[in-house]
Amino acid sequence: MRAAKSLPPEYFERMFAGTPDPWDFETSPYETAKYEHTLDALGERRFRRALEIGCANGVLTERLAGHCEELLAIDVSETALGAARARCARYNHVQLTRLSFPGEAPIGTSFDLIILSEVAYYWDETDLSLAGRKLLDLLAPTGDLLLVHWSGETDYPQSGDDAVESLHGALGSEVETVLHERRTMYRLDLWRRRPS
Repeated sequence: MRAAKSLPPEYFERMFAGTPDPWDFETSPYETAKYEHTLDALGERRFRRALEIGCANGVLTERLAGHCEELLAIDVSETALGAARARCARYNHVQLTRLSFPGEAPIGTSFDLIILSEVAYYWDETDLSLAGRKLLDLLAPTGDLLLVHWSGETDYPQSGDDAVESLHGALGSEVETVLHERRTMYRLDLWRRRPS
């Protein structure tokens, strides 16, 4: 049975306090293949300013660093961010910050790439609607929004499919679909903000 409300920051802090890699980001063949697919979807494009929402312990963050001139990675767990900071310490252009999106968001900047990898299904419908509004505030014209989500059953507030479709509805005609691909266990969606 799915939870009715968005999962709170304490849930993630407990997960990372219990083990440094609760979802096996570092060792899982599934995660490795998914990260490679994620980077392949970006193509040869280099991004001026990118935002990763829900960076966890920074395994994907480290891989994204080479595709961006500036990368802001955020998470709700200070423990996870500690691991991400250690992993990405050699990258001067990567900043890691504790923010609880969508209730908290970066201020005063826009991004030409935003990534949500295995994040949106933790939010209830209210937070998905809020996330849509915040993403429109943050995503630059012609900027890319890349989503990658598990497509199997979850006990989270949403399934991956429901979360992505709700978020797409919240963004409406402001984005166009560039890529939609399904693999055995996950879906990848790349949307682009329409020019203003």
